[in-house]
Amino acid sequence: MKAYVYGANGPEITDVAKPTPKGTQVLVKVHACGLNRADLGMTKGHAHGAAGGVGTVLGMEWAGEVAELGPDAKGVKVGDKIMGSGGAAFAEYTLADHGRLFRAPSNMNFDEAATLPVALATMHNAVVTNGALQPGQTVLIQGASSGVGLMAMQIAKLKGAKLVVGSSTDPMRRGRLKEFGADLAVDSKDPGWVDQVLQATNGEGVDLIVDQVSGPVANQNLKATKVKGRIVNVGRLGGTHGDFNFDLHAARRIQYIGVTFRTRSIEEIGAIFDEVRKDIWPAVEARKLQLPIDQVYKFADIGKAFEHMEANKHLGKIVVTL
Repeated sequence: MKAYVYGANGPEITDVAKPTPKGTQVLVKVHACGLNRADLGMTKGHAHGAAGGVGTVLGMEWAGEVAELGPDAKGVKVGDKIMGSGGAAFAEYTLADHGRLFRAPSNMNFDEAATLPVALATMHNAVVTNGALQPGQTVLIQGASSGVGLMAMQIAKLKGAKLVVGSSTDPMRRGRLKEFGADLAVDSKDPGWVDQVLQATNGEGVDLIVDQVSGPVANQNLKATKVKGRIVNVGRLGGTHGDFNFDLHAARRIQYIGVTFRTRSIEEIGAIFDEVRKDIWPAVEARKLQLPIDQVYKFADIGKAFEHMEANKHLGKIVVTL
């Protein structure tokens, strides 16, 4: 089968063996894939958790149909339309654990379905499970114009947030954040953004920050979070290191929580997918939670899709179809 593989000379489409499902795995005939920032790093040879390097079939988000079941796989049958996440997605067929997939709603095509699994699982876990957002509270999403950031704002609104603040350093994207639930859009490179957040929250700060930027805004985040507020760190778009004011952290009694899928077991990931199904799936089916598709490429042009991502001018998801 055809797959997009990182080789000795970089990523390229090549032939690899079609995988066989074992245990609780499902073999998926892939129809569309969503691109993610981690994929871009892996096209340059970077590792993502335990995955990466020469010989790696790239990709982590897909939509397709069940082609074959492992002996212990449950909950789906051959022919079911599904979407999910896991390694080796950029291929004609991929494997997924039965706990790491969703049934694709009937009112969604494969391209649309391929945009959702990573964003839904990541941001429900960050905003609701770890962020403990309650109706009437206030939230700031750092890096709000990314696909997962756009989803985070929508989930916050769905869960009854009184005020949703989104940050983006790009003027065009910042100007569109209100379409996805932002009541206030700020530029995290503007020295005055913390004052804007404090002004919007009567000087208190927000109850919750979901932070995808990290390093360069760490201390500003502490100032923008209310006493006994919460910061959930889900990424490192701005860098893995930065100055951190431990005294301010202690004085404001902030809960600082780190989350990632890279160190989670398949059982933990399955539990996260279960929570999405239990809590917000009706909103997914009603199309209240969705992401814009910026561009669609054919699989033969997947290299161009990554060039488009690297140019960093898109809003929403880039999709590749097979």
